[in-house]
Amino acid sequence: MRARLIDDREATAHLVARLVSDIDSFQGSRMDAPADDEHDPEGPTLAFERSQSQAILGQTRTHLAQIESALGRIDQGSYGTCVTCHQSIPVARLEARPYSTQCVTCAGKARA
Repeated sequence: MRARLIDDREATAHLVARLVSDIDSFQGSRMDAPADDEHDPEGPTLAFERSQSQAILGQTRTHLAQIESALGRIDQGSYGTCVTCHQSIPVARLEARPYSTQCVTCAGKARA
């Protein structure tokens, strides 16, 4: 799982960098455009794209933090143990979500 998490961390970090670059590009495009969004045909489109990219960036940063946390749990020897009930997290769940902190039962209770 460590190798898988490290690969995921690398890919996610690249995605974060690309999203930050895209957001910077949107902001650069706005600097060249008129300040009057109401009459600027590109204004709403650029604002929407920037908003979408910022939302995805937030989710991606959260995912990166989950990966880092999972790698920390591996180093501490607590990886694969549910933080709620302290039972083992099934291997199938860890294969599907290697950054899981809860077993299926506890995760289901948390959503309810």
